[in-house]
Amino acid sequence: MSRAIQTHQVEAAAGLERCQFVDLPIVHDPRGNLTFIEAQRHIPFDIKRIYYLYDVPGGSARGGHAHRALHQFLIAMSGSFDVVLDAGHGRQRFHLNRSYYGLYVPPMVWRELDNFSSGSVALALASDYFDESEYIRDYDRFLDEIRISSKPVPVPA
Repeated sequence: MSRAIQTHQVEAAAGLERCQFVDLPIVHDPRGNLTFIEAQRHIPFDIKRIYYLYDVPGGSARGGHAHRALHQFLIAMSGSFDVVLDAGHGRQRFHLNRSYYGLYVPPMVWRELDNFSSGSVALALASDYFDESEYIRDYDRFLDEIRISSKPVPVPA
């Protein structure tokens, strides 16, 4: 029997309220459980790319960037890891350690992944194909783009 889908708003620093933990359905079976993800139903975007991180050496960090328009959904398929998110007004750490929930990360949120346990596998679902120009890899540039996008646009007279 499938469990009801639940979305949890995270209590976070300003701007991070758009990030959400999402419980995914679990079909319980004595032969092994099954969890599935449906685009536009469990996550708010169509999936165009799937990738995963594994064999991350202890003490290593991944991420260290933001995306201008890309949406992501991160899941700890095995083991655990932390996701540090920053929308330009403070940081918050989220611990992922179960394969039946994930973390939705909208565009223009800086992300870093660290604290990988041995044998962990991090799965990422992305709303678009890889495009290097979509990445902001410099934190100061990210802050500048946040400031520019939050300034009011003058109305022509």
